Amino acid sequence: MHYQEDISVVCPYCGEFINVLVDTSSGAQEYFEDCSVCCSPILFSVSIDETGEIYLEVKRDDE
Repeated sequence: MHYQEDISVVCPYCGEFINVLVDTSSGAQEYFEDCSVCCSPILFSVSIDETGEIYLEVKRDDE
């Protein structure tokens, strides 16, 4: 079963709010996705705790 969560985050480059679709079926993961406003590469770190709560951290690719 696949789960997708629509999450709003702030781009670490331009400071704009963007909505991203996070696939939670793969568990903890890291991946890059470009900002839909400024096109800069954002590093997304997804983790899920034992209760199913999703934690998403966003970073610049040079951090």
